Amino acid sequence: MLEIKDLHVKFHSREREAVSGVSLTIRNGEILGLVGESGSGKTVTAMSVAGLLPRRSCDYSGSIELDGTELLHADRTLLRKMQGKEIGVVFQEPMSAMDPLMKIGEQVGETLLLHHPEISSEDRYYCALAAMREAELPNPEDTYGRYPHELSGGMLQRAMIAAAIISRPKLLLLDEPTTALDVTIQAQILELLKKLNREHGISMLFISHNLNVVRKLCSRVAVMQKGILVEEGQTEDVWENPHHPYTKRLIAAIPTRTKKEAPDHDKF
Repeated sequence: MLEIKDLHVKFHSREREAVSGVSLTIRNGEILGLVGESGSGKTVTAMSVAGLLPRRSCDYSGSIELDGTELLHADRTLLRKMQGKEIGVVFQEPMSAMDPLMKIGEQVGETLLLHHPEISSEDRYYCALAAMREAELPNPEDTYGRYPHELSGGMLQRAMIAAAIISRPKLLLLDEPTTALDVTIQAQILELLKKLNREHGISMLFISHNLNVVRKLCSRVAVMQKGILVEEGQTEDVWENPHHPYTKRLIAAIPTRTKKEAPDHDKF
């Protein structure tokens, strides 16, 4: 469904490439985890897919195809038709990603306003409420008229998910959507994503620095280091038998209750 081939991205302000020769595929209905430390190139890869690269500030090459449609070199008119409709994005910091002056419900329904202007304002209102219920936002009628600063971090993240799924995209890009949340809310968001994937077949690219979180959600995982894809495979296979030293270090860095429970990767 999504095919990334030999993606290279180099920002003019940096000496080395942010992404160097990355090739990835995501099948229909699959959840792929993209793991690595900050600066490894995860977000740049996802923003390349979403058409959000600052093209004037970087050099890029390769190809990105969504169901056969080339995205990396597409013009802005085509990308605008795809963004929000075929590709949904959930950013890491919902408080900074959402417009503080717009009501939550208006932001959830904005995609419909852009891509389906024929829908009446009343129908758009009910569609937004339905998406908010699907994202398990409590009391959506009340939440619709509230502003971002009035919601908790977990509720804001659900609002962003509602905005991303309202048009039933083929692909959902999730950039560390649980990083700023406590473990209880984090678990709830992961269960919500599983439900959306199971019920609607939405393919997902889930970005994280935490292999433990990815293990709970993703069937397959790809590991990036310094812009390079160093390991890829079924999540359980990579977890149980990591081959690259960097992957071993990521797993070994996961906190455990006792030293006995820690992964035995001390020999690398």
